[in-house]
Amino acid sequence: MLDENLVKIRQLNDDLRIRRLGGTIVITAGIAGLGASAVTKTIAAIAAFDAFTPENDPNGEHDCAVMTVDGVKIIWKIDYYDLNRQSLSPDASDRNVTSRVMTVMRADEY
Repeated sequence: MLDENLVKIRQLNDDLRIRRLGGTIVITAGIAGLGASAVTKTIAAIAAFDAFTPENDPNGEHDCAVMTVDGVKIIWKIDYYDLNRQSLSPDASDRNVTSRVMTVMRADEY
């Protein structure tokens, strides 16, 4: 049985990743440089991603992945900050105290 906080974190991460709700999506210059069509395709691929495994999602939070979109290896990662984005969130399972930021980058930018 999954921990209640883990279920909440996973749902909030999926809300951002799939529905673009509850946070901010940031793309790097390398992703932006691929062009508008590639950016749209990349965000759609991230939203459709469902290949989470214990190896690529060890905490079960659906908070990151490495994938290839049109031959470009990308990394996306969701981080949890306090509402002022000055420090880490005190409770990533609580949307009232957490600002989520999903960063999307080319793997060669990491």
